[in-house]
Amino acid sequence: MNKTFFLIVITSIISNFTFSAYSQEKNEKLFNEYKKAEELFKKKKYSISLEKSLDLFSKITPSDQPNLYFKTSFLIGDVFREINDHNKAILYYKKTLSIYNSLRPFNDKENLSNNNLASRNNLNKLLLRIGSEFHIIKQKDSAIKYYKEILASNSFNQQDITAKASSYTNLSNIYREDSIYDLAKEYSFEAVKIYKKANKKVLEAAALGNLASIYLEQKDYEKAKKIYLESLDLIKMDSSSRATRYKEFLYFNLAYTLYLQKDYRAYDYQEKSYNIKDDLKDVEIRRIVDEIYTRHELNLEKEKTALVEEQRKLEEAQEAKTSLLFGALSFLVLIVSGVIIYNFKLRQKNLHLKLSESKLIQQQSIEKLKSEAQIKILNATIDGKETERKLIAEILHDNVSALLSSANMHLTATKKQFNGDTPQEIDKTQAIISEASQKVRDLSHNLVSSILLKFGLEYAIKDVTKKYSNSELKFDVSAQNINRYNQEFEIKIFNVIQELINNILKHSKAQHAEIKLKEEEDQLTVLVKDDGVGFSTSSSSFSDGIGLNQIEARIQMMNGKLNIDSQKNIGTSIYISVPILKEQKDVKLTSVS
Repeated sequence: MNKTFFLIVITSIISNFTFSAYSQEKNEKLFNEYKKAEELFKKKKYSISLEKSLDLFSKITPSDQPNLYFKTSFLIGDVFREINDHNKAILYYKKTLSIYNSLRPFNDKENLSNNNLASRNNLNKLLLRIGSEFHIIKQKDSAIKYYKEILASNSFNQQDITAKASSYTNLSNIYREDSIYDLAKEYSFEAVKIYKKANKKVLEAAALGNLASIYLEQKDYEKAKKIYLESLDLIKMDSSSRATRYKEFLYFNLAYTLYLQKDYRAYDYQEKSYNIKDDLKDVEIRRIVDEIYTRHELNLEKEKTALVEEQRKLEEAQEAKTSLLFGALSFLVLIVSGVIIYNFKLRQKNLHLKLSESKLIQQQSIEKLKSEAQIKILNATIDGKETERKLIAEILHDNVSALLSSANMHLTATKKQFNGDTPQEIDKTQAIISEASQKVRDLSHNLVSSILLKFGLEYAIKDVTKKYSNSELKFDVSAQNINRYNQEFEIKIFNVIQELINNILKHSKAQHAEIKLKEEEDQLTVLVKDDGVGFSTSSSSFSDGIGLNQIEARIQMMNGKLNIDSQKNIGTSIYISVPILKEQKDVKLTSVS
């Protein structure tokens, strides 16, 4: 009896120890999966991080691994937040909040660490996330509820104070949107005070920007301008991505404030805002292309793993077959073994060839996809810039220039009423208006050539080369059968040729250059040739520099061809051929009042 009981106890101990070791190994494996998903999120590879996080989340039991459940659901919410799926982000943040609330009794224990899952620090961070997501999808009452729950806490932890400041800022934005300006200002001042005390200059600048926007909406332009300048001064030396995004917002709002005050420095600040915006777009484009490439690399790796596994199973089956035959007849084994070995080697060779061929095909597909994605993104960026420049040029030429001319006419009519004794202020005002008109015309022409819009491609190219020709560099332009074409087509070809002219001016050190335009069989051909220093088309700088990659992408999207022939110390010839888009004939007339 005693021996039997002793054996049962020993067996139970061994069983518990084995289960504990297995459970610990499983937890470590799951935690490592979480770390990989988190690392992908930090690298902004959101789709891959989401795939791994959701797979991990399906394996976790909240009662057994509450800490990992909390971290994983929080991470999934963050991924959905970054890819702008705000409803799903709220869903997973609320899952995170539910596991927090299940652990809330632990909050009453003494000496609770800030790193603990149930700490107030984690709660405020989570409440801020949920409130922000409700704010984005315009569910303001829900957002206010979560923000005010943060403000109600009595924690003085640094991170909790920052969360409070963010809540003040977000509440201020809500009340500003609802035109409750006194309350909006009160919350903004509280946020600025906290950030200033914590020496968080970037966040203080953002809070000041929100405060300035309140004054802007109240039409207190001078106060708004002063606060915008103060916020920009705080982060003028900060080149971090967060500070850069805030600068773009602050420059744009400051430009709008100055515009409302009829202060023409507005255009300088607007240009700074656009430049930052373009840089941020380029960074985002590179991130998207990199994620596409990484995903295809991952798929390729999975397929390789599957092929290796298939090969392993094939080898095991072949070995089993060999062993069986060897045990049957020794004489037949020698003959069959030879056949098997030969067959095995042949299949190995064929499998290796198929694997290499498959890898090559998939690699080519990835490269093609990456190239096409880059070209489409690049052309979308260029098209956006061309459209924006054309719109601004039309506004300057058709509206601003007309207003200045009208003002000048009124002043001329006013002068006649003085019978020759005209105040000098009127003459000075007319001189200022004339100078402003000239600058508007120059700016409009720089954005989109007015000669191009009025007279077409041939005259616009001749006008540009005439400006750039001098005693050191002479341009010759010849045109054959050149007509008027679709306006967007003319703008794109003009911009390509102007970029090539800029390359000649900047890099070629040429003495003579020629541009030939020719229409032939519904194709427009362009030859740009110079006798400069040339360059090597095989070097890495060929694809990275002097705008040739953008030109090549533009021509490819127009279904055209680009050929570059350049030799060092001899010169460069660039040949372009694109299908012509004719000018649209069904132009609608507008009335003139």
